[in-house]
Amino acid sequence: MEKKKIISIVFLFFTASLFAQDFKKTATSGFVFLEIPVTARTASLGEASIALSDLNSSSVFNNPGALGFVSNTHSLSLSYSPWIADIKNYASSYSFSSEIGAFGIGFLMFDYGDMPRTTIAGGQKAYNVLGKFTANSSAIGLTYSKMLTDRFSFGVTVKYVNEKIDVYSASNILFDGGVIYYTGLSSLRIAASIQNFGVDTKFINDKFRMPAILRLGAAADVIGGKSADYTVTLLAEANHASDADERLSVGSEISWKNMLYLRGGYKFFYDEETYSFGFGLRSHFSMPVEVDFAYSAYGRLGNISRFTIHLGL
Repeated sequence: MEKKKIISIVFLFFTASLFAQDFKKTATSGFVFLEIPVTARTASLGEASIALSDLNSSSVFNNPGALGFVSNTHSLSLSYSPWIADIKNYASSYSFSSEIGAFGIGFLMFDYGDMPRTTIAGGQKAYNVLGKFTANSSAIGLTYSKMLTDRFSFGVTVKYVNEKIDVYSASNILFDGGVIYYTGLSSLRIAASIQNFGVDTKFINDKFRMPAILRLGAAADVIGGKSADYTVTLLAEANHASDADERLSVGSEISWKNMLYLRGGYKFFYDEETYSFGFGLRSHFSMPVEVDFAYSAYGRLGNISRFTIHLGL
């Protein structure tokens, strides 16, 4: 009997420890807007995109190491998404390629709109409206990336992050880093990145940590290639976040003559996010233009659409 009691106590203690660790880790970071996909192409692939080397200036948002493979001297992208709860999400990036490497700048903002400023009315279960206040989250970063060989590129980003509600705000300096490597095994490339690395900061008097994410990814063209009429690319990505359990994403992209793209993705071990899909159209004029659309399912939170336009020169 005593042996059974001891085993039961150990089992309960071990189980409680596991749940305690999960509770302690989940939703413990601030600046969580940095974890949301930025471009339509990334969103449509279920975020499995750090091993893509042709994102041009958009690379600054998910793997600065991929910016070294930028194909245009000048590259510009603009993204917009009507986010959950009438929140508006804007993002833009620009890159310049030179002999000493590629330089990029990225800007991201979530606009939460106007909200009424209220105070409790004396002695009644009512309130008085005293005006309005605003809230937003934003980040701006500078990126440098360089190809060390024709197969390997690395990149680093330093960014300023700020969140503001009314007269209160929190800010910090964060770092991203990433690499991408073509293995030589057909078209297989592997990539790794760490995002949002930085020290803890405070909002008023409450201290919180950063939403650091380690990502590992791979991609390969299983049918066709860059010069083929049809190309099918498969992608997979695993990430370890400081405020969530390990997660996995997979995606696929089908292209026709590098002009029409069909994309799809699925996320595993997420609370609400599941499937996504989208398409892209690319012109081959002297100034390449690409337009992307993504649709992502967020379960009980609804569905999100995202639009991106990309220009190159």
